[in-house]
Amino acid sequence: MKWCIYTVGKPALAYAKTGSAEYLKRLKRYTACDHRLMKRGDRAEIASLIKSQREGGINIILDERGKLLTTDEFVAKVEHWQLNAVKSIRLFIGGADGHDDEIRQQADLLLGLSGFTLQHELALVVLLEQIYRLHTVLRGEPYHR
Repeated sequence: MKWCIYTVGKPALAYAKTGSAEYLKRLKRYTACDHRLMKRGDRAEIASLIKSQREGGINIILDERGKLLTTDEFVAKVEHWQLNAVKSIRLFIGGADGHDDEIRQQADLLLGLSGFTLQHELALVVLLEQIYRLHTVLRGEPYHR
């Protein structure tokens, strides 16, 4: 299964550059995971990406109103998708204005990372860490305790 995370703009803050690079590097042991950039404020691009890549994939929109999952619930969802031959998981992190209703309605899963609103660069690092964590759980490795 391939993972692709779409964000508006590339990380500019030092901690986000370092953190996202570290988790993308760690993830190479387990799965393909790309980070792709979208133009700031181009909601039409996001809608087009979601519509064009429906076949065999899951589209997850990150949003503060999204469902908050535990690690075990996230692992169970990914296991289910693997068993159902899902080829790719695409995650969309919005910019400062988030996603509009049309984008949220197109999601296969509307996912929240926290009850707090997170700055998008921090959300990227948190998301990458959680994807890494779920892969260590799937492999039975000791990272997750």
